[in-house]
Amino acid sequence: MEMGAIFDWDGVVIDSSAAHEESWEILGREVGKPMPEDHFERGFGQKNQFIIPEILQWTSHPAEIERLGDRKEELYRQIVAQTGVTCIPGIEDFLKRLNRAGIPCAVGSSTPRQNLETILEMVGFRRYFQALVCAEDVARGKPDPEVFLTCASRLERETGHCAVFEDAYVGLQAARNGGMKVIALATTHQRDDLEPHGPDMILDNFLGFRVEHFSRLFP
Repeated sequence: MEMGAIFDWDGVVIDSSAAHEESWEILGREVGKPMPEDHFERGFGQKNQFIIPEILQWTSHPAEIERLGDRKEELYRQIVAQTGVTCIPGIEDFLKRLNRAGIPCAVGSSTPRQNLETILEMVGFRRYFQALVCAEDVARGKPDPEVFLTCASRLERETGHCAVFEDAYVGLQAARNGGMKVIALATTHQRDDLEPHGPDMILDNFLGFRVEHFSRLFP
């Protein structure tokens, strides 16, 4: 069977939640806008085009949403440039093993392409991914499966032969909606909170996770 591996980015390949949350808080102070206490948890895995009008309720004007979203991501890149990037333990070894096994890999993320390209360069992971699908590449954000369906298409793999690695509830749902296997990472949410979302497997990180474990998902 020709399998494909699809990775969400934040919380799956890199540990970036603190930098993202800080960038939202800085932006809120810059523009003098209120920040709901649970905004970060509610918006995790969503596109800025949804977070700003629906969760933060700052504005519904497309141009202003775009401006605020661009500034938020600029702040995020400034933070990671200063603090560096931490990768999820074991991820590089697992990506190397997938590449050696001939299993193509893609990133399917709600993050803007500039963020992704910047950090891929910082950590040296670009060579492991045969496809990158970012916020700009899809019209509909998670839980719509468009981002993962696009990944499967670019990898030239059937959706039922792909597995998605995700940490966000909306991402788990998107993978299920796309008819793919789902491996949850307990990096953002606890295992007990992930289980009701029906993943095929839950990992704390990639340490000790091998290609044969991945392959067992496919009968």
